[in-house]
Amino acid sequence: MTSDLLPAPLAEIRDDFLELPEPERLQLLLEFANELPEVPARLEGHPELRERVAECQSPVYIIVEVSSDDVVTMHATAPAEAPTTRGFASILAQGISGLTADEVLAVPDDFPQSIGLTRAVSPLRIAGMTGMLMRVKRQVRTKRA
Repeated sequence: MTSDLLPAPLAEIRDDFLELPEPERLQLLLEFANELPEVPARLEGHPELRERVAECQSPVYIIVEVSSDDVVTMHATAPAEAPTTRGFASILAQGISGLTADEVLAVPDDFPQSIGLTRAVSPLRIAGMTGMLMRVKRQVRTKRA
């Protein structure tokens, strides 16, 4: 992965993980799980806007908005009983929201493997986060078209 391609918010998150010893990275992931932003009330009654992330074993749904000035906002829901998945959703929601569509599309597909958790969590969990990122990018492309 080329660090130059990673937008500053995601690079900062990655660096925060990599600065910690491996055992402490899971604790940071749990902190992210507790910080998953709530889906705004204006989107709550619209299940048609939510896309299920099939790569996740837990029921994770994302909503991506692209504003008229090309700024992306990612919303996600994940159950409290799935803190790892919830943490990954929170990392993406916090790291992607506020970026331009071009910045989101330029995020390297292997970002989930770059944050230093590949030995701490199962490959299925990393695949789930990768699935979230791929769906975000697809929704950004669709909403820009």
